[in-house]
Parts: sequence; structure tokens; C-alpha cells
Amino acid sequence: MSCVPWKGDKAKSESLELPQAAPPQIYHEKQRRELCALHALNNVFQDNNAFTRETLQEIFQRLSPNTMVTPHKKSMLGNGNYDVNVIMAALQTKGYEAVWWDKRRDVSAIALTNVMGFIMNLPSSLCWGPLKLPLKRQHWICVREVGGAYYNLDSKLKMPEWIGGESELRCLWWLLCWVGSFELLSDYLTKEMKFPAPWTSLCFT
Repeated sequence: MSCVPWKGDKAKSESLELPQAAPPQIYHEKQRRELCALHALNNVFQDNNAFTRETLQEIFQRLSPNTMVTPHKKSMLGNGNYDVNVIMAALQTKGYEAVWWDKRRDVSAIALTNVMGFIMNLPSSLCWGPLKLPLKRQHWICVREVGGAYYNLDSKLKMPEWIGGESELRCLWWLLCWVGSFELLSDYLTKEMKFPAPWTSLCFT
């Protein structure tokens, strides 16, 4: 399996014939404040009206500590830095389910035909104006298929970043697992609940 560089080797990236511009049909919501969870959700649904800051805050406020997967992570001030509990509950309001992916499993087990998109939690650099601070903070991003190809729809990017087809996507997951650049308990895939699927596409716990 050949691997596509992921913001890596510049020389290798330049040698690949990648699309120079994203197709116009891709909806890519850009970063505002600490609303990366909101942007990731709207990007995975390809709809700027899928969720609003107000709807996510309402979801957060009605979640009790007993229903939270990680109750120690909260957005008490409503600043938009929502955790996985809010994302999982938000997806359920649309008839979709967040399935926890255990990165110890072989990525070839993911049944991509049953997956609408991926929401990941990655460490991201903090910036203050034009300055990049020597600090890292967790950041939600979306990866999904549009028009037969997969794109990184990170809200911090200027435009969608082309990944490739299924083999390139699986290679990306393998590389991320190998370098440990994303957390085990923060990588989610979303799938439509109405599909009765085997464990290979459902039970990533």
C-alpha cells in the first residue's frame, strides 16, 4: 500500500499530482474562537445549518454527569470548546451514532461504506495573533468523503486538504496510530444508525 504524505515531506508532496483546488461542492467551515467541535460537526454533515453554538450549548447543559463519557471535561462557560459527550449527543439528534475506534485494531476492519465521516481529536498548536505559542491544545477535525475522494476538513486549514481514496485514507490512519499523534479515546467515526452492520463497522470499543 502506498502512503500519501500527511503534512510531511515537502519534496514528496510536490512530486504527487494532487488537486490544486477543492471542488466547489465541498462545504468547509473555518475556525472561529474555540468552536472546533461545531465546525467539525457541520463539516461532517456538509451543512452550515446542521448545528449552531446555541444548540450545542443546550445539549451540554442538559447532559448530566451520569451520562458523560468523560465528565471531567466540560464547557461550563459556553466558550465552544466542547468535549466528546456533546458531540455524541449532537449526532444522536440527527439519527447518527458516534462509534469509538480502538486504534489497536487493524484499520482495514473499518467498513467505509457504512461510515458517513470521521471526527478526530488531535493536538494543535496555540497561536496569539501571528505568533505560534509553544503549547498544544486538543482540536476537533473532520475527515470525510466528497465526490469519491476523502478530504481533511480541519477548520484551521485555508481550504480542504485532499487525502485520496480508501487506500490513502487507511494509510493515514495507520500512520497516525504509529506515530501516536491522536488520542485513543478521542477518535470517532460516525455512521447512520439505521444500517445493521457487522462488528467490523460497529463495535470499535
